[in-house]
Amino acid sequence: MSDRVILAIDQGTTNTKAIAIDAAGRIIAKAAVAMQVNYPKPGWAEQSARAIWDSVRQVIAETVAQLSAPVAALAISNQRETIVAWDAATGEPIGPAVIWQCRRSADRCAALRAAGHEDMVVDRTGLTLDPLFPAAKLAWLLDDVPGARNRAERGQIRAGTIDSWLLWNLTGGAVHATDHSNASRTQLFDTRSLQWSDELGALFNVPPAVLPQVLPSNSRFGTIVADVTALPVGTPIHAMLGDSHAALFGHGVRSPGMAKATYGTGSSLMALTGGRVTSRHGLSGTIAWSTSEGVVHALEGNISVSGQAAAFMAEMLGLESAGALSALAATVSDSNGCVFVPALVGLGAPYWRDDARGMIAGMSLGTKPAHLARAALEAIAFQVADVLDAMAADLGRPVTRLAVDGGASRNDFLMQFQADIADCSLTRGAVAEVSAIGAASMAALGLGYSELAQAGSTETFTPQFSEAERSVAKARWKSAVAQTLHTAKR
Repeated sequence: MSDRVILAIDQGTTNTKAIAIDAAGRIIAKAAVAMQVNYPKPGWAEQSARAIWDSVRQVIAETVAQLSAPVAALAISNQRETIVAWDAATGEPIGPAVIWQCRRSADRCAALRAAGHEDMVVDRTGLTLDPLFPAAKLAWLLDDVPGARNRAERGQIRAGTIDSWLLWNLTGGAVHATDHSNASRTQLFDTRSLQWSDELGALFNVPPAVLPQVLPSNSRFGTIVADVTALPVGTPIHAMLGDSHAALFGHGVRSPGMAKATYGTGSSLMALTGGRVTSRHGLSGTIAWSTSEGVVHALEGNISVSGQAAAFMAEMLGLESAGALSALAATVSDSNGCVFVPALVGLGAPYWRDDARGMIAGMSLGTKPAHLARAALEAIAFQVADVLDAMAADLGRPVTRLAVDGGASRNDFLMQFQADIADCSLTRGAVAEVSAIGAASMAALGLGYSELAQAGSTETFTPQFSEAERSVAKARWKSAVAQTLHTAKR
């Protein structure tokens, strides 16, 4: 592979990126396109599936134009739990891409929970009944679009997560597939039998005919057809992974003992477990990735609003960007008692309360905009610390090392506060595009090469708080979360 590169797509909620990586792990070309999220009703969140595909075509074209070496393979890392349904004949989406943040299926999940189905769902999938996961959202799509359910039952509709949607388009409709990491997040896949579950399909009212074939993450999923991208016809698609899983792989985590946190629009914390695990403390059991050697399991905590909390507060304060918020926060030494609970689309792990809403507690006449700015950044770290505590309880040991990535991980103040409040050491690599690196490295394995080298040095953040400082800060946060949950409707 010395004279070839792997092109990796990182299709996220706020951006679609493409990076070209050589055998030394160096990024030699890249491109990015900003994505739009629509909020048509309170709690609803969606994107245009067609716009997602168009953005992928654009970043591929811009990246390929920078290359002189041939592309050995295409790899895909994708936003997870976002569901698309499309016409099997025309390839046209039948509705919006209902994204992971969307809560439109909350009533369906609540009804299933009230009917006593949650224990069965958790046993089969490792996932609690929550609108985050696609099963109930897909059922909503089939019911909402006129005639869609009948067409689905006749085999005329295809559905899948973003990786499946992109693969269908890249192969001209020849391949409808996904990998184990993405399938394990749908709440329709039995992670014990490694098959789509007829029982879960019946429970959520999703016809099995719409679902993709499930393959190992480093499979040869298909090849590029003519006239769909700037890549040559026949270029193999040799890896697909959910973005959080790809980040874990990109960090080089191959055995239990270390966790990773991705700070994006939301946050995902993941740690390998050595076997299939059912959480007792509000986390999710999931499949990290799979190869011909088998399936690797993990424990995960999903935070609904993480880096987005900073963007939200910046807008509320009339600031131009999250960067301006960080600069404002740095002008004060603490939040002056203010706590921001960013339950803007509910609270994810370890609380799983989709009815919770955001709250600012502890304001006084001495509260200034800078205190609110700092509280917004601290909220990101507090949520991560909650998940780390739950992870320690499930694993029976504290998490002492955390690898970090994602846009907000570039914020030094946030990373130091994270180390302080979580009482663990953080490592941050020089390369921000860890999900894409992970997908590309998985593709290298699929091609029969060794994993890509890890490029660049790392920085380390170590805890500076005393135990008393940490206890006071976490108690203040826990109190604010308790107030938030108390005022929720459930």
